[in-house]
Amino acid sequence: MSVTQSYPQSCGFVSLVGAGPGDPDLLTVKGLRVIQQAQVVVYDRLVSQAILDLAPAQAERIYVGKQLDFHCVPQQQINQILVDKARQGLHVVRLKGGDSFIFGRGGEELEVLADHHIAYEVVPGITAAAGATAYAGIPLTHREHAQSVQFITGHLQQDGSPINWQALAQSNQTLVFYMGLKQSPHIAEQLISGGLAKDTQCAIIEKGTTPQQRVLRGELAQLSELAVQAQSPALIVVGSVTALHDKLAWFGE
Repeated sequence: MSVTQSYPQSCGFVSLVGAGPGDPDLLTVKGLRVIQQAQVVVYDRLVSQAILDLAPAQAERIYVGKQLDFHCVPQQQINQILVDKARQGLHVVRLKGGDSFIFGRGGEELEVLADHHIAYEVVPGITAAAGATAYAGIPLTHREHAQSVQFITGHLQQDGSPINWQALAQSNQTLVFYMGLKQSPHIAEQLISGGLAKDTQCAIIEKGTTPQQRVLRGELAQLSELAVQAQSPALIVVGSVTALHDKLAWFGE
């Protein structure tokens, strides 16, 4: 197993790195090594200062963070930054919260790099659904509760594609909605209309894996009431596994 890696000096190179869900200790060993070698760090809002501080002091830091209803830097401009910095012969670390390939638009950014013949690598990160639920004591699967799990973006139907709510409302699975606080009334309404019982257990995990983590528990019919008490970033988890939080919670309790 290689423990060191050198990056091209004569041409640009981009490392797409998932920073994990919040706790800096959840950054992968490879992610740490790559960040420590960065010449430019292009980072999002959910990347913690503790992780940014791992980059060399002389590395250029470019904030391109996004949040609900406000994009600091348009995606097209982010793509151009990556291309321009790489063309300057620099090692660019594109740093995203969670995992870059799960609702992180990492694939879109790599397509642009590929179109411009820029070399790149991907360093996976722990996605928020896995990290936040683990810290909340909520198993995503459990033999007595859920045999499968689905991750769904809360930015529902922005591309015009219909959502099969009846399929999502099947029993014996866990549903995790990213970025779903604003859409929580719609989510609850559609799941119930699709056949999921109103008393299905659910949870909202706010700022998961950080010292500010908070878990709000209730029933599906109460989801919108829970959501108004929560702040972003937060995950919505629907399914009977969420009831296990009361027994298995270990972090910050």
